[in-house]
Amino acid sequence: MCGPQYQCAATPRRPLKTRVILSVLATLWLALPGCKPAPDRLTLLNASFDPTRELFDQINPLFVDDWARTHGGERPTVLQSHGGSGKQARAVLDGLPADVVTLALSYDIDQLHAKGGLVAKDWATRLPHHGVPFHSTIVFLVRRGNPKGIHDWADLVRDGVSVITPNPKTGGGARWNYLAAWGAAELAQPDNPHAGREMVTALYRRVPVLDSGARGSTTTFAKRGIGDVLITWECEAWLAERAFPGEFETVVPKRSIRAEPPVAWVDAVVQRKGTAALAQAYLEFLYTPAIQTLAAENHYRPSDPAVADTYRARFAEVELFTIDDRFGGCGTAQRAHRADGGLFDQVYDPAATGS
Repeated sequence: MCGPQYQCAATPRRPLKTRVILSVLATLWLALPGCKPAPDRLTLLNASFDPTRELFDQINPLFVDDWARTHGGERPTVLQSHGGSGKQARAVLDGLPADVVTLALSYDIDQLHAKGGLVAKDWATRLPHHGVPFHSTIVFLVRRGNPKGIHDWADLVRDGVSVITPNPKTGGGARWNYLAAWGAAELAQPDNPHAGREMVTALYRRVPVLDSGARGSTTTFAKRGIGDVLITWECEAWLAERAFPGEFETVVPKRSIRAEPPVAWVDAVVQRKGTAALAQAYLEFLYTPAIQTLAAENHYRPSDPAVADTYRARFAEVELFTIDDRFGGCGTAQRAHRADGGLFDQVYDPAATGS
């Protein structure tokens, strides 16, 4: 690619033979006239999760212009990588040279510190709002006219309802979906200590396709026509309505989780490449009023109080609970629910789907 940006998909670490071939191709590419990249110190790779593709497509050129205005016309290159949040974290651990990560859960960034020492332990204190520039919540996307009459979480587990949601073992959005269902059921049935487990057990029996990430599930529902309802990010539902006008409707449940996708620069990478100042500026740019406004226009809920107040009417009222409130934080939720042998493995039976 010779342009200022390109999209690349994160994948597991490739075999040695494949990496050698790619290295040779990259060398040949660099030899082509007009395809010289920006110096390392002016090139950023942002490893992000699925639903942010369109948002960062809009943010990146604005950041490039902003940097150029204050740095003598220097125009950095910003590259994007997208996939399920858990898969993205593993790709960075396996060597994907991301300068910044904009992932779906703080746990995924914590793993970059715990398993690879790639990110400082105190990464969440280095930016406002614990490194969360904007947040979202989990809603339902249904087909036009809402033929199955879906209005709240309990409706998802009625007989005859087919649900699309991604795999919480690989996707960050999928984990928010799972925890939203569990927590909402507990709040709806406070006298039932098994309400959360009963809800997700019944829910995943109605999931015919378990994609690895949020965007894959959107494709399954919207393009392949599978399922009666898609559990998804609020911003992703809005995008689907825009992409397929008149085909879908968004249903906001009474209660849902406050989904907080965090951001951080990857210390080990920026120190090696000399991009520390650029990476920090890029993430701080996400908190500026202009980008907070852009996020709100893309149906992310802004952290800036003034922008949030301006766009209040854009977002449906919903009773939000947090992962700290209901699950003791991302780390505790991971150990209890997503770890091998954890609660998700206990409740999910692929042979029972469609029941």
